[in-house]
Amino acid sequence: MKQGYAFQDYNEEKMARALGKDLPISVKHATMVCNAIRGKSVERAKVILEEAIGLKKAIKFTRFNFDRGHKTKIGPGRYPVKTCTEIMRILKSAEANGHQKNLSTMVIVHVCAHKASKPWHYGRQRRRQMKRAHIEIAVAEKAKEKKQRSEKPEKKEAKK
Repeated sequence: MKQGYAFQDYNEEKMARALGKDLPISVKHATMVCNAIRGKSVERAKVILEEAIGLKKAIKFTRFNFDRGHKTKIGPGRYPVKTCTEIMRILKSAEANGHQKNLSTMVIVHVCAHKASKPWHYGRQRRRQMKRAHIEIAVAEKAKEKKQRSEKPEKKEAKK
C-alpha cells in the first residue's frame, strides 16, 4: 500500500523519511513542536525533544498561546511531553532509514503535522472526541560547506 506523504520534493538517493499515522496527540501541540525542530540537525532536534520531555526547557508556543504561562527567556511555552515522545519515536525511525541509505550527517528538511480522524470515545454518555494527528518527517544529508581560503594578496615589489 502506498503511503500518503505531503512532501513532494523527495529524492530517493539523498533523503529518508518516516510517517506516523493516527497518533494520540494534539495537532496544535504537534504543530508547535514541529516548528521548533524544523531545519535543525537530527542530533540537535533530539536534544530539544529530550529537554522538553525532561521538563528542562519549554517549547515556544507562537500560535496557540492564549492563556499560556510564560517560561524563562522564551515567552509563552509549554512542555508537551506526550507529543515530544511520539515525535522522537518518528525522528529515530527517519534517522534509522537514513543510516540504511548511508547518509552521514542529517538535517530535518520537512516536518509537519496534519489532522487525523477524530473518533468518539467509546462508552461515553456525553460526546467526546479523541485527539489524533499524522506526523511526517523527511531528513536529508547535510550539504558539505566549501572552505573559503582567505589568501592575502601578495605584495608587489617596489620599483627602484
